[in-house]
Amino acid sequence: MAAPRVNSPAPFSTATLAALVGLVILGVALYLLAPILTPFLIALLIGYLFNPLVTRLAVRTGGSRTLATLVIFVLVMLGLAGLVLVLIPLAMAQFERLMLLLPEVIAWFDEQVRPWIEQQAGDRLPALEPAALQELLAEHWREAGGLAGGLLHWLGSSTSALVLGVLNLVLIPVVSFYLLRDWPRLVAGLHDLLPRAWRDPVTRFAVESDNTLGAFLRGQLLVMLALGLFYAITLSVAGVQMGLAIGLIAGLVSFVPYVGVIVGIVLATAAVLFQGDGWTLLLAVLVIFAVAQVLESVVLTPWLVGDRTGLHPVAVIFAVLAGGQLFGFFGVLLALPVAAVLAVAVRQALARYRGMNAAEADTP
Repeated sequence: MAAPRVNSPAPFSTATLAALVGLVILGVALYLLAPILTPFLIALLIGYLFNPLVTRLAVRTGGSRTLATLVIFVLVMLGLAGLVLVLIPLAMAQFERLMLLLPEVIAWFDEQVRPWIEQQAGDRLPALEPAALQELLAEHWREAGGLAGGLLHWLGSSTSALVLGVLNLVLIPVVSFYLLRDWPRLVAGLHDLLPRAWRDPVTRFAVESDNTLGAFLRGQLLVMLALGLFYAITLSVAGVQMGLAIGLIAGLVSFVPYVGVIVGIVLATAAVLFQGDGWTLLLAVLVIFAVAQVLESVVLTPWLVGDRTGLHPVAVIFAVLAGGQLFGFFGVLLALPVAAVLAVAVRQALARYRGMNAAEADTP
């Protein structure tokens, strides 16, 4: 009697092996070209964020995708130009005042708050040395001439840096335009490059990641923009002298749960105390942030973001802290998108694992 035949695992197909080699070559190329990839990555992000809007406009108007891309592109460029010419100079002036105010806040903390905390806790707190911090901040701010001045100083420090900066400014809109115009064709081309055995699982993963990540990023950016404008307008109208800068800061960091409102309250409270406008304005500040928190929780986040990532707030905080610890500022920016994609991968892996267990349980 012949021995039972044992099926050995199928070897890698030629297409799969070629795809793996291609991925390795792509990774090496990206590593070697990293210094010049920044404008292309920014353009890729812009294309990804605005692709649904261009697609929707092209479908509704019945026009070409090139025309829809041109319309969206012009509107975005006009908005950015207005932001640069009007809002940024005003915000930078307030940022400078806010930076110079921080050492005074620490000095006030040392004189007024620290003794009470030490008395209640029965222990001494470490010294913050406000004079040294004030000197350090003032020195670096004078050297840079503000953030814009520091950027101009870096660009003007050498001809190559200036040329690179101008080239990046030109490349970003140009590459963004072509990516937006040709986005469906590029995605279809990438799909055709995949080995047949990979197409279905990779497509499922890409579609779910796009649904999760795209909706989350677009919704979260809108929430940050809405909160930043709300904080900036209401604080300025209430009479907080640096309301614009404080509002923008609170809006920018609002993607981390509770951090935006805490940072905003601390900065606004410090500004009000040093303005000397009394408790009425301080109460108005607290009401503004309370209303904003309710608005975010009840209206903005459920409407614009929803539960797109499936991440618990604790997981969001951990992802942001881990990203900052590992990769600095860019790690903070990329933490939530990466966590969202990983969440999709984990969900699909768990679903596949449960399906395999269910199939084994049904097998007699």
